[in-house]
Amino acid sequence: IKAKYPDALLLFRVGDFYETFGQDAIKSSRILDIVLTKRANGSENSELAGFPHHSLNTYLPKLVKAGLRVAICDQLEDPKTVKGIVKRGVTELVTPGVALQDEVLSSKSNNFLMSVHQGDKIFGIALLDVSTGEFLTSEGPEEHVSKIIQSFRPSEVIYQKRVKYNFSDVKSKFLLDDWAFQYDYAVEKLISLFKTKNLKGFGIENLKEGIISAGAILAYLDETHHFNIQHITSIQRLTQDNFVWMDPFTIRNLELVYSPHPKGVTLLNILDDTSTPMGARLLNRWMVMVLKDLKAIQNRQNIVEY
Repeated sequence: IKAKYPDALLLFRVGDFYETFGQDAIKSSRILDIVLTKRANGSENSELAGFPHHSLNTYLPKLVKAGLRVAICDQLEDPKTVKGIVKRGVTELVTPGVALQDEVLSSKSNNFLMSVHQGDKIFGIALLDVSTGEFLTSEGPEEHVSKIIQSFRPSEVIYQKRVKYNFSDVKSKFLLDDWAFQYDYAVEKLISLFKTKNLKGFGIENLKEGIISAGAILAYLDETHHFNIQHITSIQRLTQDNFVWMDPFTIRNLELVYSPHPKGVTLLNILDDTSTPMGARLLNRWMVMVLKDLKAIQNRQNIVEY
């Protein structure tokens, strides 16, 4: 099972415990502050670290927040009815970008998974918050990728090997195979999810690279065993013309939504009097995607005044 998921930390169900082995055990003991033991396996010693299965919601968030992908391997049969070894299999692959646990998510900010595809001349970008169903796509030059990363602060980025971009600002990165970045595959996945005949109604039909990126995100959801995605009902185009896209240094130095200082207070902290998590997330978005169109600005002011 570990060979099938070499990039993930494997939580293997053994009786009433989830156990980790070898390098996984060394990592988990350090991150979770649990005891690392050794067990003789023939002539070799194998490292072990585990925790009770009912404590999964306590320990899993710590692993994901450390930027790890975690494969949860459960018993697929009732041990009482089976003689010999109980059949096991990975039932969920939890990654920083597709986490659904309340303990991992912050209600006041989105948890975006970002996909990047490099076309002949431009980059295609897609963003999905699987917890809220918000699905966005865009296209642009290399600087646009940087601006999107700084504005949306994705928890995880997926991309293919030929992408020439340094994702140094992102803690969790994953290389997907080339088959996930195919235009026909992406269109088929999207119209199947949205139950439409084409993508014209979403205004993205001409965004070839953006569509490919969005399809790669859906391929990644399949790979991580996230099949209940009926709440993702549309995809929105992010146009560069509608907003003032600030460069990374501006966003960081103005301390709009995050501060480089541990006890720093952001402008968002001061302005956020929202009553709901949805409002807080929207305000966060408005802070980094500043409107340029006068009518849209006045309309927003009228609503706020009302």
